[in-house]
Amino acid sequence: MALGVRTLLLSTPRTTGFSARRAFNFDGLKSPSYILSTTPALSLSHLTHRYGERVAVDDLSLEVAPREVFVLLGPNGSGKTSLFRLLSTLIPIQSGEASLFGFDIRTQAAEVRQRLGVVFQAPSLDKKLTVAENLRHHGRLYGLGGSELARRMEQILGRLKLTDRANDRVETLSGGLRRRAELAKGLLHDPQLLLLDEPSTGLDPAARIDLWRYLLQLRDEQGMTIVATTHLLDEAERADRIGIMHAGKLVALDTPAALQASIGGDTILIRTADPAALAVAINDKLSADARVMDSVVRLEQPAGAEWLAKLLASFGPQIQSVTLGKPTLEDVFIARTGHRFFDEPTEEPDPKKKKKRTRQ
Repeated sequence: MALGVRTLLLSTPRTTGFSARRAFNFDGLKSPSYILSTTPALSLSHLTHRYGERVAVDDLSLEVAPREVFVLLGPNGSGKTSLFRLLSTLIPIQSGEASLFGFDIRTQAAEVRQRLGVVFQAPSLDKKLTVAENLRHHGRLYGLGGSELARRMEQILGRLKLTDRANDRVETLSGGLRRRAELAKGLLHDPQLLLLDEPSTGLDPAARIDLWRYLLQLRDEQGMTIVATTHLLDEAERADRIGIMHAGKLVALDTPAALQASIGGDTILIRTADPAALAVAINDKLSADARVMDSVVRLEQPAGAEWLAKLLASFGPQIQSVTLGKPTLEDVFIARTGHRFFDEPTEEPDPKKKKKRTRQ
């Protein structure tokens, strides 16, 4: 029976000197020792990746601390998927440096893979196999077997509430259960860092809440570091810190609250028959920084309620409707890039897809 094609294979012998059990303590006896280390869980320095002339990841530098939930937020085409491929060792690093718990991703890929759990956006489970069969095959790729593999399978299935579905074929599971099975597979070898690409893909709202509740439990109870990519704004707000990506660059990096506070005021949206003319008039008369976006006049100002009074007093006949709100992560994205979050449908290149030849 064929295994899922997105399984990371190890180039090391079946026995290794590393025991990831200190990183993911199933028995919950004590906190993992690596949490006390000053070594970053993930460190990137001037990381750059190109597909031909196109720059997918552009001079990106950041650090993720142990036991941190870190989310890379950005629309399609922002560089998240390319960065995910680099961090998961699926494609080689072209320029810059990247390390995971001090191990160089370029030159020490085998050591990195032992410490890294990966949950892909695309399904990686064999649908014709049962949940237990998928886990068993995956465990053997990491050198696990016998009673040790059985023990880990029993514990991870129990923690993810999959014990009663262990002997069900994957194709019979709901989307939420399949995602939990994917997570079980990524956690089976006790990784120190869990890397997830768009973890809520295909999940309904209730399943998304359950998934993120468990990810936060991994951080709080097991001391695990979580790094995820997403294009969902509400999902990113659950993170300890967020890195916002645009056109391959890291344009913002901070906690969700700090990023929203960086806007410096409330967001005011005005609908009018002639947005461009009204924006110019507001800027000339009130010395504001009004901009037109999606046929709506937009400005950010402290004490937004007071500004509403000014706007209505000066331009009341021209205003069809006005909305006042607190800054959101989309407001942060707009402020840093000048674009709306969902304006860019471009997909990132997939190096596995071959270009079609055209006949002359």
